[in-house]
This record gives sequence, C-alpha cells and structure tokens, in this order.
Amino acid sequence: MLKQFLSKLPRKAPKPDSDESCRADSSRSDDSPRAASRNIRPPGGGGSSAAKKTSSSAVFPASTVSLIEPLVPFKDVPSSEKMNLFVSKLSLCCVTFDFTDPGKNTVEKEVKRRTLVELVDFVSSCGSSRFSEPAILAVCRMCAINLFRVFPPNYRSNRGGENDDDEPAFDPAWPHLQLVYELLLKFITSNCLDAKVAKKYIDHSFILRLLELFDSEDPRERDCLKTILHRVYGKFMVHRPYIRKSINNLFYNFVFETERHNGIAELLEIFGSIISGFALPLKEEHKIFLWRVLIPLHKPKSIGVYFQQLSYCVTQFIEKEPKLASIVIRGMLKYWPITNSQKEVMFLGELEEILETINMVEFQRVMVPLFWRIGCCINSLHFQVAERALFLWNNDHIVNLIAHNRQVILPIIFPALEKNSQGHWSQSVLNLTYNVRKMFVEMDEKLFLASHSQFKEEEVMLNMAAEKRKEAWKQLEHAASLQPAIGNTPVLVSPI
Repeated sequence: MLKQFLSKLPRKAPKPDSDESCRADSSRSDDSPRAASRNIRPPGGGGSSAAKKTSSSAVFPASTVSLIEPLVPFKDVPSSEKMNLFVSKLSLCCVTFDFTDPGKNTVEKEVKRRTLVELVDFVSSCGSSRFSEPAILAVCRMCAINLFRVFPPNYRSNRGGENDDDEPAFDPAWPHLQLVYELLLKFITSNCLDAKVAKKYIDHSFILRLLELFDSEDPRERDCLKTILHRVYGKFMVHRPYIRKSINNLFYNFVFETERHNGIAELLEIFGSIISGFALPLKEEHKIFLWRVLIPLHKPKSIGVYFQQLSYCVTQFIEKEPKLASIVIRGMLKYWPITNSQKEVMFLGELEEILETINMVEFQRVMVPLFWRIGCCINSLHFQVAERALFLWNNDHIVNLIAHNRQVILPIIFPALEKNSQGHWSQSVLNLTYNVRKMFVEMDEKLFLASHSQFKEEEVMLNMAAEKRKEAWKQLEHAASLQPAIGNTPVLVSPI
C-alpha cells in the first residue's frame, strides 16, 4: 500500500548545481494528467531560477517521500497557484486504503485525512474565484474513486428492512468517507462552481452511481447522499428529468422485483421536497408517478421503514390537486393488508390524513367501498385495528362527511357496529362502538331504527339460509349412508 501511495508522487532527479531548496522543489511532480502545476517556492526558500523552469513539477515537499507528510498548506502559496495546489491535493486523495484493519497504513490514512480537511476548508472559503475545468474534473475523479463501490452480498439487507430494531451497519471507512461527502456537498453548493461547466462531469453516469450508493446500510452515508442528491437536483436543472426517471426505476425494482433496498425512505424524502415544487396544473408524468410508484409502494411488507415519507409524498399530491384523493383511496383499497394488523393500523392512519383534506365530491366517489373496508376493520379481532377504525369518528371533518352521506354510509356500517356491540372481547372497542352508535342515533334516529330493522331481517334470512344448508347436508349424508360400500368406493363417516 505504501508503494501505491508513493506512486502518486513521481520524483525528478535533482540538479547537481542547485542549492538545497531547489533540490527539494525539483523532486515534486504532479500525477494529474489534466493539470500540471508549476513549481511553488515555499516562503523563506531560495530564489533559484530552476524553480521557474520546472513547469511540470508538483507541490509536494521533499519530506513527503520519506515521512508521507501532508502537502504544502494553501496559505503558503500565492493565490495564482492555489488552484494548481488544489488539483494536486485531490490527486493525492485518490489513493484508497483498507479500513477493516485499523492498524494498517495509519500514517498514510492520517495524511489523507488532513489533506481532505484542507480541501474542505479551501472549497468553503474559495471566495470569488471560479473553479477551473481541471479542478472540477479532479474533484469528480477523486469522489468517484473514493465513494463509488459495489457492496458485497452480505453487506446488503436481506430482510428488506422489516425489523426496525435491527442495528444499522456502520462502515469502518466512514471518517474518510464523511470528509469526501462533505467536500462534494460544499463543492456542489459553492458559488464558485459554474453549473454549465460542471454538468459535463457531474453527468448521468455520475448521478446513477450516486443513486446506487443509497443501498448502503450505513444511515449516515444515506443521509449525506440525500442532501447531496437534493442539491444536485436543485443546481443542475438539465439533469432533473433523468434524476426523477432513475429514482422511479429504483422504486420499480424494489416494488415489483426484490423488495430489498436500504434507501427507500431517503429517496422518498427527496421526492417529497420535489413534489412540493411541482407547478400547477400537474403534468401527466407526475400523475403517472403517483399511480404507478407511490401507490404500489404500499404493497411491500417493509412499508413501516418508509411509511412516514410515503404518506407525506401522497399528501403533497392531494394538496396540489384534491381530485387525486379518490384515486389514492382506490389504490390503497387495492393493496389493503388483510393479514397484517400493523400495516392495517398504518393504512387507517394515512386514510384519516387523506379524509381530512378530501372534498365532498371525491368522498362520494369512494365512500361505498371505503366504508365497507372500514366496517371489516371495526370487526377485526385485533383490538388496535378496531380502535383505529373507530377513532375516525373523533375527527370533526370526517364526521361531517359521514353526516351528509348517512343515508348511504349507515346501512353499510351498521352490521359491523351491531356485531361488535353483541360481544367484542375488548372493552375499549366496546366502549368506542357504543359511542359511534350514539352519534348515529343523534344524527338521524329514524334512519338508525330503519337500519336496525333491516339488519334484523337480514339476520333472520341468513339464519334461514344456514338452516337450509344444514338440512341439505343432512339429506346428503343420509343418502350416502344407504349406499353399500363396494371395492374402493369412498364411504362417508359421520362425525362423532
């Protein structure tokens, strides 16, 4: 590793007639193929003319070769040479190390860390001078070498984030990765960066590799990536359609193929801020994203990991265009969890947020299938599901919608309330059921009594149908018992 590190610092043979300071200067060379630095004379050094002639020499002091010392500080060079020094420091940071062994290459790692800190400080205080094109290329190259990597199979989450209590995996190289991410963030947000020039290097390939890093198990890395990608989206308008399309492809792969990805929550958080900036009326592309991406994201069993961000994105769409509320509710009913009680509780919570903003017209389009499903939730044996469904009647706006459409809703919901009141095992569910029944009586007592009579009639008819089925089975059993058993003929055995 030391040889690899030193290979970034090619040396020139010193001239015999030069003084000691000239020999130190002549041993410096730049490994950057795009930007060769001129020789820089440290303050206090000799004024040799050989320093001006070695135009391709780099800015590494002679002691760098033996002790792997950091590069010349920015404060020790004139302003005209700082950009060349910046490129040289970036080239030095292109050397990567193995951080799984803390005792390996400790000196080189510390040199790289200090150099990265210098680079971050320089980008933060670059002033009014613009980054040159070689400098932009050097930053992108250094970030690509240090950040873009393929995660080993055992590094990925094989559970798809189902268990929120799982301990996150932290990357041992994070002390250096964090500095590289900080440098990239400050570089992208810097006023010294010309977006028209930078877009040639921060291109589609660079963005795609950046998106692949969202599968990292380290939450600190995903948080940095989230901020950086959002800044890239804001600064490079030409890349916005590609970024949205690439994120959509990640969502498609997650929903319809693998159901395994660590960065869905962060990507949805980015999209939440993007949606808030959509102009009205919404483009068809954005509505397709809602229908084909956001609504199917309710399907994976690991929804708990990103549910908050998903709910926020959906709410943003409905606030932008209220008529989308009925489309979202239909989609949620399509993917409604039947056997997962925790997901049902989450769905009911999101449903309440949507109903708080829905208008009367959109509500009437979905109220029949919606309250049929709510009735099933009220009858759930899981007390949290039943309670969450009954809590909908604590919302004044929802109660107002129900009151205006009680002629349709009460006949749908009444059987569920009646079955609960006849003997649900949870006392809290019973109490909430009695409260909802009382609210319907106060709304319209005549309708309540009519619904009660209709329920009793239907109950009698159901009992009669059950008796008929029971009698028919008895007749079949009797007829089967009269048949003689011959050979392998199956015989009906009456239950004991």
